[in-house]
Amino acid sequence: MCLAVTLCLLAACVVGPKYHPPSIETPATYKELSPGDLKNTEGWKVAQPKDDTLRGKWWEIFNDSQLNALEEKVNVSNQNIAAAAASFLAARALVKEARSQLFPAVTTNPAITVQRPSSTRSVSVTGGSGSGSGTGKVSATGTFTDYTLPFDATWQPDLFGRIRNTVRSAAYGAQASAADLENTRLTVQAEVAADYFQLRGQDALKELLDSTVIAFQRSLDLTKALYDTGIDSEEAVTQAETQLEATQAQDAALGIQRAQFEHAIAMLTGQPASTFSIPIQPLNSNPPAIPFGVPSQLLERRPDIAAAERLMAQANAQIGIARAAYFPTVTLSAAAGLESTSFAKWFTWPSRFFSIGPAAAETLFDAGLRRATVMQFRAQYDETVANYRQAVLTAFQQVEDNLASLRVLSVEIQHQDAAVKSAERNLGLATDRYKLGIDPYLNVITAQTALLSNQETAVTLRIQQMTASGGLIEALGGGWDASQLPSPTQLVTKAP
Repeated sequence: MCLAVTLCLLAACVVGPKYHPPSIETPATYKELSPGDLKNTEGWKVAQPKDDTLRGKWWEIFNDSQLNALEEKVNVSNQNIAAAAASFLAARALVKEARSQLFPAVTTNPAITVQRPSSTRSVSVTGGSGSGSGTGKVSATGTFTDYTLPFDATWQPDLFGRIRNTVRSAAYGAQASAADLENTRLTVQAEVAADYFQLRGQDALKELLDSTVIAFQRSLDLTKALYDTGIDSEEAVTQAETQLEATQAQDAALGIQRAQFEHAIAMLTGQPASTFSIPIQPLNSNPPAIPFGVPSQLLERRPDIAAAERLMAQANAQIGIARAAYFPTVTLSAAAGLESTSFAKWFTWPSRFFSIGPAAAETLFDAGLRRATVMQFRAQYDETVANYRQAVLTAFQQVEDNLASLRVLSVEIQHQDAAVKSAERNLGLATDRYKLGIDPYLNVITAQTALLSNQETAVTLRIQQMTASGGLIEALGGGWDASQLPSPTQLVTKAP
């Protein structure tokens, strides 16, 4: 009875440090979210009480059906996500493997063996009583069959928590793998959105240059007409031709980048680039209103931060595994079965056999191996703490970077739109003065070039604005939450 109580008490002993996530100082608010910025920046809003996080399919806030369809294909066909999912399944299997060590292992090895001893072997034979009694040696000959049906059971009680820490380590690693899967998914989804907005931006630039080529063709026709009537010179015609050809070349060059973005989207959605295409449609989206939440929530909303935190917990459990090596291990073994040289008597009660007994093992000298192992895992734990804090700092940097980009771009776009309108007025005045013969055609070319440059800049800024919106959503975690990580119980019981 006392032995049983002692074993129960020892079974409750788990060596190793208790895990406590390190404290992280988080700012009260994002620096770039001042009240004035919220009013003046397109797509920004103050989050309402039940609207402080992104949820579910975050890309739907862009209200683009083509983007929605592409994002849906990502979850099904992207190979990076498939590889990360397989890695998670492997990590979850490791949890079940580790947990199996908590239970006894039972094996059997039935056999039917035909044996014939060597005729040169001899066995001792003792004679009966009387004057003729004595001891002699006879040869062992003949063939016989040995029927065996053994069962072996071994169990190692987890007296000092080595196995339990192993299970915890595997579970924390599987949770980190689950977070890595979500981070991979978010990264691919954000990349699809970024490439999609870039592709639509190329379509917008193509539309702009197509219309510009038409305008430049009309200008060339005008200069030719004036030249034919003797009002203008051949120099103006060659200048107009040069400008038209250069713009046509620039227009054609846009096809390279558009094709590359289209091919990239095909790869990300798991489709061959040779059979994939996206219809031309100029970018005309506005940045959505993104709920930012508060900085303290970022630690729970970023899958990469969650993965780094779970890796800390795993490293802490590994310290316990290393410290358990200082204590003895006890193994309980038992064997039983049936054995006979006659098949008819194989399953009879006299054919039974059994053995049972404990064994203990303890390392008496290892030249500092265990101490060095504990030091190694403590250092690895400190490394994971540093990686976790770095992940948090990177997350805040990325959020602030995208907030700053959106804030500055919003102001820049307003000024750029005003610049485009001024350039349009300037071109109108230059064209009128040229038609009246007041100014040379070079002034028209200068005005046309300035207008095209400002229009291209305006389109580029809107591309940057949309990609920064997607980047901000990615930096905020894309609607994911650490509560979605599978629990240790779910890792063992939930079906694949």
